[in-house]
Amino acid sequence: MAEFLTAEQIDTLGEIANISMGNSATTLSLMVRHKVDITTPNVEVIKRSESLDDYDKTCVFVNIHYVKGLSGNNILILKEHDVLVMTDLMMGGEGVNVTGEVGELQKSAVSEAMNQMMGTAATSMSTMLSRPIDISTPSVEAIDVNSVKVFEKMFDNPSDMFVKISFRMEIEPGLIDSTMVQLYPLDFAIGMCQIFDSIRH
Repeated sequence: MAEFLTAEQIDTLGEIANISMGNSATTLSLMVRHKVDITTPNVEVIKRSESLDDYDKTCVFVNIHYVKGLSGNNILILKEHDVLVMTDLMMGGEGVNVTGEVGELQKSAVSEAMNQMMGTAATSMSTMLSRPIDISTPSVEAIDVNSVKVFEKMFDNPSDMFVKISFRMEIEPGLIDSTMVQLYPLDFAIGMCQIFDSIRH
């Protein structure tokens, strides 16, 4: 990874992710009416082709475009079962024994949840990067992990190298204990570090 990102850049990305997603956890907890913990992120550089290696069957992609302050997009990847639990909680359910597939109702609910979460994250990033940052309403796709072509089309950026930021997400009491992944194209991540460094120095 050292040939792609310096130790300082890895720390910077971890710091940005930790603060922005930590604040997002508070937003999500209000929506699902349960305590949400999102732990300290793990930052690594991967090839585009490795993005879905941690998933089996179906996962849910949330595509977030930056419309002000940053240029480009990033993807959140959630496990299908986690989305079913979260959306069941949002709709007043107990979040237990949830089965089935992610349909239009769940896509709409998770889009709203991620819109609020990532809106909170964008506000945090605005403060850290000293510039207004806005996102568009996220688009949500349930993707079979074998449908790599659909995934390939989701990025504005042709980059083959991505920064993968993994968070452990827990929703109490024992409803979700899982991993949520955020993907940035490598050059987008480096650009964010450069903005952050220019403010600090």
